[in-house]
Amino acid sequence: MNNEVIVTCAVTGAGDTVGKHPAIPVTPRQIADAAIEAAKAGATVVHCHVRDPHTGKGSRDPALYRALVDHIRSSGVDVIINLTAGMGGDLQVGAGESPLAFGEGTDLVGGLTRLLHVEELRPEICTLDCGTLNFGDGDFIYVSTPNQLRAGAQRIRELGVKPELEVFDTGHLWFAKQLLAEGLLDAPPLFQLCLGIPWGAPADTTTMKAMVDSLPPGAIWAGFGIGRMQMPMVAQAVLLGGHVRVGLEDNLWLDRGVPASNGALVERAIELITRMGARPLTPAEGRAKLGLAKRG
Repeated sequence: MNNEVIVTCAVTGAGDTVGKHPAIPVTPRQIADAAIEAAKAGATVVHCHVRDPHTGKGSRDPALYRALVDHIRSSGVDVIINLTAGMGGDLQVGAGESPLAFGEGTDLVGGLTRLLHVEELRPEICTLDCGTLNFGDGDFIYVSTPNQLRAGAQRIRELGVKPELEVFDTGHLWFAKQLLAEGLLDAPPLFQLCLGIPWGAPADTTTMKAMVDSLPPGAIWAGFGIGRMQMPMVAQAVLLGGHVRVGLEDNLWLDRGVPASNGALVERAIELITRMGARPLTPAEGRAKLGLAKRG
């Protein structure tokens, strides 16, 4: 069991959740305010995407990230900033017998282009999604090839940013360990076990334990489940020695029929952690655990 827990809040994501919840953060100011709310509730880390303010859809516009990060850093609230670098891997395969007629949901760029906002803003952490995945039903694929990942890992290392290795299936974990073996990651590596996304690894005890048992020696790791499995996977991760993630990116509900806020989800997770006899780490303690220098 882990007695000192880093709590990450994933505040908005890029999924189609606008309109499914009364208060999904959309504008940079709304996303920053949600991150600050999570930090005040006790989050150690905030994991941030940005959205197009006009459509609510996920974006990779560096100007939106700049506005978001500037507001968090100028707020006076201490929190570790973790920016996604996963946008730009979306491929909507054409339907039926026309797979090369890519759909309007396609946004596919190279591994280094996905890092433009990281280059500019130098967050303490950014994500590296460690493989390709059938993303839900239909014809959507998230694309992250071995050579894209090698280029991305090398550049993130040169920037002095800590990569959070997002693992959606066992093959992703296998390849992340290959990146470590090739010297493209600094020790200790930081893993995020992302469970319950169709059609990746399911959110259950057997799967989380199998992935934990396959981690390299000395790795730091966290895990989460989506939807109703969010809080069960908080408990499971702590029991298996890991850290945790909650937030509106992964789950919209506090209780049945009760919409969540990021602050309320963090508070619920911390209540669960403390009732298990563990405690959440402050951002300063999280930096010490992860070997990070404060930015901004």
